[in-house]
Amino acid sequence: MSEEHFDRTGAKKALEQFAIDGSVKEIRPYGNGHINDTFLAVFQSGDGEKRYILQRMNHNIFKNPPLLMENVVGVTDYLRKAILTQGGDPDRETLNVVRTLEGKSYYEDQGHSFWRVFLYVEGTLCLEKVESPKDFYNGGAAFGDFQRMLAEYPAGELHETIPNFHNTPSRFQDFRRALEADRAGRAALVRPEIEFALSREEEISVLTDLLKKGELPLRVTHNDTKLNNILFDRATGRALCVIDLDTVMPGLSLYDFGDSIRFGASTGAEDERDLSRIELDLELFEAFTEGFLKGYGGKLTRREIEMFPMGAKLMTYECGIRFLGDFLEGDVYFKVHRENHNLDRARTQFKLVADMEKKWDQMVSIVEKHRAGICG
Repeated sequence: MSEEHFDRTGAKKALEQFAIDGSVKEIRPYGNGHINDTFLAVFQSGDGEKRYILQRMNHNIFKNPPLLMENVVGVTDYLRKAILTQGGDPDRETLNVVRTLEGKSYYEDQGHSFWRVFLYVEGTLCLEKVESPKDFYNGGAAFGDFQRMLAEYPAGELHETIPNFHNTPSRFQDFRRALEADRAGRAALVRPEIEFALSREEEISVLTDLLKKGELPLRVTHNDTKLNNILFDRATGRALCVIDLDTVMPGLSLYDFGDSIRFGASTGAEDERDLSRIELDLELFEAFTEGFLKGYGGKLTRREIEMFPMGAKLMTYECGIRFLGDFLEGDVYFKVHRENHNLDRARTQFKLVADMEKKWDQMVSIVEKHRAGICG
């Protein structure tokens, strides 16, 4: 959000509803998130300056902000206890929700916008992309550690903030409906991509079927495991805190593993037009696999680990059919910045799926090597 489109008065009024000592010295737009409106607020008090993150939640995407915040509070309270137990610093190693004057985790204004405040984690930075295998290893360890600390949390008690978010069979049915409706009249232009998507229908239920059979456990999952959802300590480079908990829901560990690989182990951008640049980087795949297993600390089942390659493939395929479906509907969900933008995105995901299929045996070998190292 640019400064000129920033409603400073509305943000200041929202801040007044939260239990924060001191007076507002500065409020400004912060970060580059695409969902919520995020601001940095600086407060001045007798103890000096203190910074906070203020967010106006997007209730067009997240239909029930109060239930979303119930998830966030439940998970972060649980994490604080776990971090304290292992001798960590809960003020820096998890998000901390600031309460309103009424003791609530959010404030709803007269215009029915929902606001929340977190403590600002000082001395940290975000990485927008993977710069080295070490970065990706550290990211894997952070997301693995996040799930490890929540391994005993009752996942079934969490609300689905976006129903069927990583339910691949449900996403496939959405794609089918978009194809049949062909609202934008584009289906004839993308027959090869449609055939690619339809030809892999037999695999779409692999993970959900294993969940139904009890062969994969339901876990607390983040569901948006991009590297920029981790805060790294600016001084040491250590992965410190997992952020952006809006999509924390019941799910499978394979969702978090797979989405990380999809986004971070590709050799090209998500919307790259030159498909010759898109491959699965096996060095990065191995770095994340090793880090994720290390962070999890032996809490994963053998079956979960064996399914790592399928998690990577299905999360990439799922994203591809979402992009292609949105293209067929006329680009109504994902923001586009050029002609055929969603089609370009779908093509990169399908190219990555195809490359995973070529490298399948190598992926399996990498996973087995590190599984054996962790589990024996």
